[in-house]
Amino acid sequence: MPSLATYIWPPSTLNSSIINSNSLTAPGDAPSREKCTRFFDAHPSCSTVPQTISDYNDNALPDPFTFANGIKVTNAVEWECRRNEIISFIQGYEAGVLPPRPPQLSGSFSNNSLTVTAGGVGGSGNSITWTSTITYPNGTAPSNGWPLLIGYDGGSIPVPSGVALLTFNTETFAQQDTTASRGVGQFYNLYGANASASALTAWTWGVSRVIDVLEVTPAARIDTNKIAITGCSRDGKGALTTGAFEPRIALTVVQESGSGGAACWRLSLYEQEEGSDVQTATEIVTENVWFSTTFDNYVNNLSILPYDHHLLAALIAPRGLLVLDNTDVVWLSPVSNYGCMSAARSVYEALGVEYNMGFMQQGGHAHCAFPSNQTTFLDAFFDKFLLGQTEADTDVFLTNNVWNGVTWVASNWTNWATPRLF
Repeated sequence: MPSLATYIWPPSTLNSSIINSNSLTAPGDAPSREKCTRFFDAHPSCSTVPQTISDYNDNALPDPFTFANGIKVTNAVEWECRRNEIISFIQGYEAGVLPPRPPQLSGSFSNNSLTVTAGGVGGSGNSITWTSTITYPNGTAPSNGWPLLIGYDGGSIPVPSGVALLTFNTETFAQQDTTASRGVGQFYNLYGANASASALTAWTWGVSRVIDVLEVTPAARIDTNKIAITGCSRDGKGALTTGAFEPRIALTVVQESGSGGAACWRLSLYEQEEGSDVQTATEIVTENVWFSTTFDNYVNNLSILPYDHHLLAALIAPRGLLVLDNTDVVWLSPVSNYGCMSAARSVYEALGVEYNMGFMQQGGHAHCAFPSNQTTFLDAFFDKFLLGQTEADTDVFLTNNVWNGVTWVASNWTNWATPRLF
């Protein structure tokens, strides 16, 4: 895997992404922070401030490599700008506002538990405190600390040897039992019950604060350059969102996330129209609070969304991403998962890191039960992104093609050419 460097352009409510430091400019041109800054200054669309637009309409999946104003992405610097634009759309249409780090943040570590306290929002004296348990491998920690897997509600994948596990309890942080859960939980105790952030966005904010505290808590013995996140089903939706918005996460493992996760809204609707009983945008907003109330305004006219979830997944590039799907659970939208992640992989291809993204779609197991034949591929991703084995084989993009009679024709949905951005 190429060496990675972090560049932050311009200051915003979100961190920058991590991109290949050899891909900032055209081949042969040395990376230049000044040049990058000038590019961003000249393109207002580089802002991550939540936005919507009024003149977009496309039934196909939106082109990752074309700005909303029609300008084409031609190199990795411009992709970083396009990435910010996508972040602004996802916040504006479905995720709600992801707040920055709060003015007051502190933490402590004791008895394998990390405690985080956050406050000072809006000048108030209000604060919240939560604790996450860390389970450590046997033996002595490496000099830089243990690699860490953050599992939403513990996760449902086997934790590889040599990796610690932090369990992030979602329900107390931002409740999501029914639509009555809106604005309930510690995040909303701090930002108010009417905060636009969805439950998934609130979880993302919480994970970012956990990482903030880990970075300054050596007693926790965690290498904060080697962090992964995972979750299954609704927690898989959360893992994808967090991996997309938090650039300090080196590997995202998304398990059986369905619509609102690794499935695309447009494609899930297509599956339903073809006769499959799948979850769609119109259903999901009546079921739970995984998305902002703003999204209610768009679920009946998906063509006006200037993004879909292939672009949410693409925000993770070039960092590691492994998506696992279960075709036995039709509700998860198997065609939508396959088509959506195929489209997302084009961004990895454009950045020259195609094998940093993997996809496995099969049946033969219960929902969220990890099949043992996927262990080799799972371990390869951990080896590559957390355990320093950069040559690990992560070349996997497989499906059993069990799609309930629904066909997939890529040209009907992805009408763009994949450029070379590196």
